Amino acid sequence: MNINRWISQNTDSLKGKTVAVTGSTGGLGNELCEILASLSANLVLLDRNAEKSRKFGEKLKEKHPLISIEYITVDLSVFQSVKAATEKLKELSPDILILNAGAYSIPRYKTELGYHNVFQINFLSPYYITKQLLPVLREKSGRVVVVGSIAHNYSKTDKNDVDFWTRRAASKVYGNAKRFLMFSLFELFKNETQVSLAVTHPGITFTGITNHYPKLIFAVIKHPMKIIFMNPKKAVLSIVKGVFNETPHNTWWGPKLFGIWGMPKLSKLKTCKSAEQKKIFKISEKIYNKIGEKI
Repeated sequence: MNINRWISQNTDSLKGKTVAVTGSTGGLGNELCEILASLSANLVLLDRNAEKSRKFGEKLKEKHPLISIEYITVDLSVFQSVKAATEKLKELSPDILILNAGAYSIPRYKTELGYHNVFQINFLSPYYITKQLLPVLREKSGRVVVVGSIAHNYSKTDKNDVDFWTRRAASKVYGNAKRFLMFSLFELFKNETQVSLAVTHPGITFTGITNHYPKLIFAVIKHPMKIIFMNPKKAVLSIVKGVFNETPHNTWWGPKLFGIWGMPKLSKLKTCKSAEQKKIFKISEKIYNKIGEKI
């Protein structure tokens, strides 16, 4: 199906709505914000690189002069930065929060919270922002849209190594963080009546998150990857689907064919049993409360 036709058939105007997006300047974030702006959404761009974020926002404004754009600089690996950004976000009172930013294979180090940066970027910080923003979102009957990953299949929760500090495989480390984010929020929203949740995944797509390969290997594989996997413009449609459609408990929007290709489809998640999900939520809440004690 033509992407523009799909968008016209599966979306509505977002005029008057404020949508906050983390990681807006990345491959998926860029395409997502283009679509949101075309639907007349006012945007809050949360990015680490302030200059890049502003340049991107200015380009969006040139195409869509009637929308408003706010900028919040945030480094998800630094808690004080996350805390300050969250307070600014509360003031801007978004209707929709999209947790899009992520980090895959980057040099790992322990942050001031005692967990490694990949775990903090992909789970701890998004979870903190979500919980802090819930009162604001309740006033708007808002929505939280989570960008998950099929990489969550590669891990299983280990209470003795919560952030997978001892693991070396990037896929497992990243997958563990996404597993925590997805299933902690499923459990958090189980009894939430005022704010809805949509968990999504883009499948495998060619974005900056794949740049972790050595330069020589990346130069060889990047063209085949572009052919084999969906491009970001199509992959982002699963996230767009989540903006307009919540996901019932333990379901997600993702590519319909093997979770890799095709237009978005709602699928049941069978990768995390109830007992593990409850354990993930218990650990998540313990960490969140521990963070609160440090403030």
